[in-house]
Amino acid sequence: MALTDFTSLDFDQIKTSIKAYLRSNSDFTDFDFEGSNLSVLIDTLAYNTYIASYNANMVSNEVFLDSATLRENVVALARNIGYVPRSRTSARATISFFVDTTGDTPLTVTLKKGVVATTGLFGDRSSVFSIASDVTVPVSNGIATFDNLDIYEGDYLTTNFTVSSLIKNQRFILEDPNIDTSTIRVVVRDSITSSAASKFVKETNILNVDSSSRVFYIQEVEDQRYELIFGDGYFGKKLEEGNYIQVSYIIGNGKEGNGFSSFKFSGRLVNDKGSSVTSGISLITTNNPSQGGEEVESISSIKNFAPRFYASQNRAVTASDYETIIPRIYSEAQTVSTFGGESLDPPQYGKVYIGIKPFYGNFVPDSIKQNIKLDLRNYSVAGIIPEIVDIKYLFIQATLNVYYNGNKVQDPETLSDLVINNIEKYSESTEFNKYGSRFKYSKFQSIIDNSHPAITSNITTLTMRRDSRIALDQTADYEICFGNRIHVKNQEGYNIKSSGFYTDLFSNPVFLTDVPDSDGLTGTIILFSLVSETEPNVISSDVGTIDYIKGEINLNPITITGSLKQSGGVPILQISAIPESNDIVGLQDLYLQLDSSELDISLVEDVIESGSDTSGSIFAPSSSYSNGDLIIR
Repeated sequence: MALTDFTSLDFDQIKTSIKAYLRSNSDFTDFDFEGSNLSVLIDTLAYNTYIASYNANMVSNEVFLDSATLRENVVALARNIGYVPRSRTSARATISFFVDTTGDTPLTVTLKKGVVATTGLFGDRSSVFSIASDVTVPVSNGIATFDNLDIYEGDYLTTNFTVSSLIKNQRFILEDPNIDTSTIRVVVRDSITSSAASKFVKETNILNVDSSSRVFYIQEVEDQRYELIFGDGYFGKKLEEGNYIQVSYIIGNGKEGNGFSSFKFSGRLVNDKGSSVTSGISLITTNNPSQGGEEVESISSIKNFAPRFYASQNRAVTASDYETIIPRIYSEAQTVSTFGGESLDPPQYGKVYIGIKPFYGNFVPDSIKQNIKLDLRNYSVAGIIPEIVDIKYLFIQATLNVYYNGNKVQDPETLSDLVINNIEKYSESTEFNKYGSRFKYSKFQSIIDNSHPAITSNITTLTMRRDSRIALDQTADYEICFGNRIHVKNQEGYNIKSSGFYTDLFSNPVFLTDVPDSDGLTGTIILFSLVSETEPNVISSDVGTIDYIKGEINLNPITITGSLKQSGGVPILQISAIPESNDIVGLQDLYLQLDSSELDISLVEDVIESGSDTSGSIFAPSSSYSNGDLIIR
């Protein structure tokens, strides 16, 4: 009998197959395989077959991108379709300082590349911050000002190569796996003694490259190292015998570099006369603490984006093409949402709208937006204008009444901490932190119920909130979209509520709420102040409109002079509403966030479950509806 299963990964099954094969031979018909020395030989054959089958299975898996498990193989397969995984990213901080050069009268001062600042302790960590290129600023009235200077966490290092035909198949490999490839700078000299140098720039495609282009390419190779590839004389300038290559870069600690905000100057300054500047240096002002540090791209991310990148063929035609390309040109993008202008009301033909959520912070700086738009010109089709819009966050706020069996918990207050921890984990999961995400009400309730065996049930009510930045002391109109239907609980009003703000017409804080029309589909926004906590004083009965079906509020032109709410030092107007459905969706450029900082948790003893009131005569159920009478302050 021939063996028919050559790929079994079960040792006992292989052993049984070998025995069955031997028994088919008349010489072994009555042989005792278990009690003889032949059993050892059968075990050896089975073991050898098992190892061979396992290796064959693994080899088969490793030749396909979807099933490969080793990073080197995943990277190699992605490289075959032109995808280069993102390297580790150094955290970046923005600082400012000035140099008083009175008495020396230089025209310029240059901050030399390399280490710029050291940090104080942040927790139990400290680090250094560097720049990859020299920064030169002019001197005005004896002061050289370095304003909004970007510095990168990590050490500044250099590696040198000499082009030699004596080295067979010479490769230019950077040995450190922690390099931030965006900081790599390459200079090529004719020889090691030559003073003339040519700067080579990193390129990602060959469309605009000719035989004289001074470019280099990067690819990840074995052991998570990076190899530099230069032109061959057709696609990029070819290096010649004896050329001396100087490569500089910054190696960082990824996420460990985030959060530093205190810096001490440790850089090297030189004036235009070639003299070192060591005095008159002010203290460093931190404009933005370090953020954006990330680890090397994960295997799962490579598997996800490499096929999509290949499908886009290095061009941006559809909205999904932009979603794939932007993370490559802006590595700090956590998630990207794109949609065509034709889907707007009214339509905006010829435009694609792009929303980018960075890993750290809520908004992409305007300067970065411009750089991204410039980079997109290399990919986008003529006639299509990319517009990068600010993230519109849709916050979910929850009020929880958590019922518990008092017989199963000694300290009921610990239940609150357990519930909060589980909710925070849920808010950080892949259910959120992406466009098009959905808040699943039943799953949220089960997370609460499963936080502890003592919890018997929960009554959870939801509100959704939008935060709009205010144009202070300017007459402006505002459009606030929730992307979800708004529930009309109270036909007399107070279905939406706002935070307090000031206008040019009234000295006391004022608020916004709604008055529904008779059909309950639309309504009017009114402006009021508070005589007491429950008594409103209507100032204007028509400052805007609300569409409950579209979930859209439009405010007429209004001049706001101040606000009771701020976010990151920026005045905002908060407006909350009761959703029609407890399953809330983030549509288009709305980024769904579960606001765990605004949780309102009440613990209620379940007297029926605990046995203290089995008849339920004193059981007090909680309302399943959001309170429509409170005002957000």
